[in-house]
Amino acid sequence: MRQSIKEYSDWPTIPQLYVKGEFIGGCDIIRDMTLSGEFDGMLAENNINYDKAAAKEIRKANSA
Repeated sequence: MRQSIKEYSDWPTIPQLYVKGEFIGGCDIIRDMTLSGEFDGMLAENNINYDKAAAKEIRKANSA
């Protein structure tokens, strides 16, 4: 199963994140997108609810 997931997305690592069927990336990509605020924008554009305060706290905790 794990190998099939990697082959499906042509991405070498798991976990992988998909938003509304579109492959976004692995943990490193999502981490970077979260810290830059880009991930929040993508969720908002796709009408996906998320905890904005938690996202802000994640960025705050990683800015030090």
